Amino acid sequence: MNNLSIKSLLLLGVGLLSAVLLLACSGGSGAASLGTLALQLTDSAACGYDHVYVTVDHVDISSNNGSNWTSIPVTPGTGQIDLLTLTNGKTLPLAYAILSAGTYNQMRLVLVSNSTTPNANSVVLTGSSSVIPLTTPSAQQSGFKLNLQGPITVKAGTQDSEVMDFNACKSIVVAGNSGQYILKPVVTATAVAVAGSITGTITGGAGAMVYAEYPGTSTTAPVIINGTVADTNGNFTLYPVPTSSVGGNVDVVIAAAQPAPPATTSVPLIPTYIVQNVVVTGVNSLGTIAPATSSMNTVSGTVSQGANLVADQTVTSSGRVYEITATMTSAASPYVFSFSLAATGPQVALYSTTSPLTFTADTADAGNYTIIATDANGGTGSQTVIGAASGVIFTLNP
Repeated sequence: MNNLSIKSLLLLGVGLLSAVLLLACSGGSGAASLGTLALQLTDSAACGYDHVYVTVDHVDISSNNGSNWTSIPVTPGTGQIDLLTLTNGKTLPLAYAILSAGTYNQMRLVLVSNSTTPNANSVVLTGSSSVIPLTTPSAQQSGFKLNLQGPITVKAGTQDSEVMDFNACKSIVVAGNSGQYILKPVVTATAVAVAGSITGTITGGAGAMVYAEYPGTSTTAPVIINGTVADTNGNFTLYPVPTSSVGGNVDVVIAAAQPAPPATTSVPLIPTYIVQNVVVTGVNSLGTIAPATSSMNTVSGTVSQGANLVADQTVTSSGRVYEITATMTSAASPYVFSFSLAATGPQVALYSTTSPLTFTADTADAGNYTIIATDANGGTGSQTVIGAASGVIFTLNP
């Protein structure tokens, strides 16, 4: 990836802001109504991929609910981006623009077409070396709408910075019976001014999945705000996470990662850890978590067509529902899937600024999960499993 250095990009941003301030001071026409918008890109963890490549052409932004759009080109030299290099709080400066001061309430991400640049948007499955092109319907014409965590406010003579979190795991869908992988980006934009981070260390937890979630209930699904993968030392950073004053407290889920079938990559043999009611302000640390070793149950089966799957778990003591981990089927028939899920119940703690956190085992829910399969058209099916299970079958409408 032929990127400008971060130092160069920062200097560019400073230069743009300086130009605005200079115009304002000199009384240039309309200068007092201009501000600067800086866009950064990061990635939530991807499930089952070694590489997820995207190539951004430009970003569109609107201040009047989509009636008119302003196009923002990406920084020269950005080129193809491997999203999986942007986990654990890493960000890539993507674009800068001088805009009219005001409130912007819609944003779209427009990608370079694979038809003009082969494999501009593509994936490499875990344990594979083959580059698989991503089908990107409508991406090159109208772009993909971003989920804004509140409107974007550009103030005259100042700079607003937004972090666009590209959730690669939720953005790639195995496409029915076609054997294709479809890119339907799920991207959330959060203002840096209202973004916090959550850090921690999992002893022996290299490769574990870590999610910041708004938990679900018996009638609502959990919502993942941010996710990442613990590095080789077990360290993790979740960023951006909206501060509690904006989005409310979040819960953090730590669980074994899942390889994409038919890969057999090993997973951390750890119980699921859940930290509830994390008050997000600036930088929040969960300290060091030293997990016990857990036996793992294999839950496997087939789906009638290509699909993505998640494993949810309900914590009986609080009634909260969490997405524990995710995987996908193989791309070709028979569409098989396999989960490796902790056989022990989740370890649950209330957030505290004093570490180490005190965890209590929720033995009532040991090995109890709800598996949900979703196809490319949004069709779903769910089944409850307790313990190890093979031959689990989902029949989804084509």
